[in-house]
Amino acid sequence: MLSYALRTLIRMVLTFFVIVTIVFFATRLSGNAIDFVIGEGMTSDDRDLLITYYELDRPVLSQYFAFLRSFTDGQFGLSFIERRPVAEIVMERIWPSTQLLLSAVGLTLLVSIPLGIAAAIWRKSWIGSAVMVMAFLGYAVPNFVLATLMVLVFSYWLNWLPVVGNGTALHFIMPTVALSGGLIAALTRFTRNAMLDVLGQDFMRTARAKGLPEHTVIVKHGLRNAGITILSVIGLQVAGLAASGSVVIEAIFAWPGIGDLLVTSALRRDYPVLQFGVLTVALAVIVINAVIDLAYAWADPRLRHTLKG
Repeated sequence: MLSYALRTLIRMVLTFFVIVTIVFFATRLSGNAIDFVIGEGMTSDDRDLLITYYELDRPVLSQYFAFLRSFTDGQFGLSFIERRPVAEIVMERIWPSTQLLLSAVGLTLLVSIPLGIAAAIWRKSWIGSAVMVMAFLGYAVPNFVLATLMVLVFSYWLNWLPVVGNGTALHFIMPTVALSGGLIAALTRFTRNAMLDVLGQDFMRTARAKGLPEHTVIVKHGLRNAGITILSVIGLQVAGLAASGSVVIEAIFAWPGIGDLLVTSALRRDYPVLQFGVLTVALAVIVINAVIDLAYAWADPRLRHTLKG
């Protein structure tokens, strides 16, 4: 198990280094950032002075090595727009994004697992059919369409919920539902399929033959064995939310998180902020995948015994 964890750590480091390199060179393809920072009255001498100040006149490889060295000072350079350390700007956005992600994951687990179990148990009744219809509809509707529809209905027409920011608990409702909609639909389907595979196993019939209550059989024996598959799906879906799902939702609701910061910095060509913001998201995805891999190896007895051998 220790060697497996070490291999996972090495893969994390190599993956992060590759992403760092790709992000640096990809941001340079969008044009000269100074052309978007300076005002219309800026003279050519002032423009050259800014280019020299931000070291944009140096060769690309020199800028790349300077970018790598910026990881050692803890500030990761200065923002072109705000003239503040990039780390300070990004750190202000991490907690709001984390709050939104945790609320979306919490709502997903609270709704999808009971629905998936119900769809598996009553698969031949209207309850199972209704759950699957809702799951397919939720899976087919993109989160930005759901977010826009909710804004029109609950904010514009009914004036029940606020749209912009994260000041109160009411601000969380629409972004959380919009962000978790597709994840709820996907996890409901996977939970149903995993439970269907488990319900027909011999150990389930043995548990019932022992006289155990049905809810104990379903939860303790059924869900526990189906949880390995559910765990892997949750990891993939949460990583997807952290990577790209929150960007659109945060932009729609003006949520002061990493996603909104990425959109703004990309439009402004604020290279340092954009680079560090993307790397922060990438690191979160890498860590989430690594944790899920380790949890999967620990939860699956077959894989655990293989690693020991």
